Order: sequence, then C-alpha cells, then structure tokens
Amino acid sequence: MQIAILLYDGFTALDAIGPFEMISHLPGAETVLVAKEAGPVRNDQGNLALVADRSLAEVTRPDIVLVPGTGDWGPVLRDQETLDWLRTADATSTWTTSVCTGSLILGAAGLLQGRRATTHWLALDELKAYGAEPTEERVVPEGKYVTAAGVSAGIDMGLYLLGRIAGDRHAQVVQLITEYDPRPPYDAGSPAKAPADIVAFWRDRTAQAPEPRGRRLTPRT
Repeated sequence: MQIAILLYDGFTALDAIGPFEMISHLPGAETVLVAKEAGPVRNDQGNLALVADRSLAEVTRPDIVLVPGTGDWGPVLRDQETLDWLRTADATSTWTTSVCTGSLILGAAGLLQGRRATTHWLALDELKAYGAEPTEERVVPEGKYVTAAGVSAGIDMGLYLLGRIAGDRHAQVVQLITEYDPRPPYDAGSPAKAPADIVAFWRDRTAQAPEPRGRRLTPRT
C-alpha cells in the first residue's frame, strides 16, 4: 500500500506530519512525500522544510492520497499541474483525504462536488464554491473521501483511517504507543469554546483580506 502525502510551497507542517505519524504505521505501507519536484519544500511560515522523496510524475497510482492545508491557499488552487495530479491519483486511489484547507484543494480539483466535507472553521464557507456541503464535524468520511477540520484534526483523521484499514485494535495500539491522549491546558480549540473576542477578531481579519480564496490563516500579528 502506497501513501502519498502532497507537499507544495506554503503547506502547513502539522497537517502533513500529524496524520503521517498515524497512517505510516499501517502494515506494509510505503509512505512517500511528493511534490512537483523532488527536494525540500518550505512550510507556510518559511521556517521548516520537508523533503519530497519523489516528483508528482513519479507517483501516479497511490492507494492513499493525503492533501495538507495552508494558511494562504490561493496559489495552490491555481496550480493546474498539482490539480491535474490529484485528479489522476484520485481516479485509482482507495482513499483520498485532506486536512484543514487541503479540502479546498480537493474541491478545486473537482473532487468534492455534492459531498459533505470539512475544513478549517475560518474557511468553511469556501467549500460551497466547489459544490461541497460544509459541515463542522472534526472528521468527515464520505465514501472514499475523508476530510479533517483544522490542523490538529489530521491526527484524528489518521487514526480513523488506521482503524478502517487495519482494524480497531491496531489503531488502539498505535494510539497507545504514540500516547495520543490530548489534554490541552486551554479549552479554546473551536469557535464554540474560544473567547468570543478572539473568534470575532479572526473572523473580521479573514473577512477583510483582499483575496477571497487566498486568505492567510496563520496566526501572525
């Protein structure tokens, strides 16, 4: 089983690494990082690079496709080479998945038409432009398509896939060995729980951004 994790300039690191830590434990899995060209690819903060093992042209029939999101999604939504690769890979994939705003990339490739999907809460309405049905659930399975909400939700999605493919017990073993038992010091991880003024600030900041499908979600001041 081949797992292809897509990298592109400006991807969010945890979107890729979180689910990687889970699904790379699938028995017999080969996990490859892919990009337009093999080599280092910088994240959305520019301070971390992951190395793509292979180019898109070298990986055309992965069993699992994973698309991480980005805080500035405009450029990748206009990248026809990447979108074409997604369509090709999806044609034969067993699972096509995304984390955070990675679902907008799937949408731009025409893969979410008429499907329930989720993304980062600040970008949820953007899914409608691609014919998807936005939902606020953390992990949304829709046939072979599985989308996860913002950033950290990719870990949950990876664990979900692990259970679906290798069975509940194997997923529980991986959860235990990785000690995935989150107990955050704050309870502000969703708009329903966070202080209202923080939620309002980020909604206003996103609404005022000049480009409707390339708005930065990275928390910079």
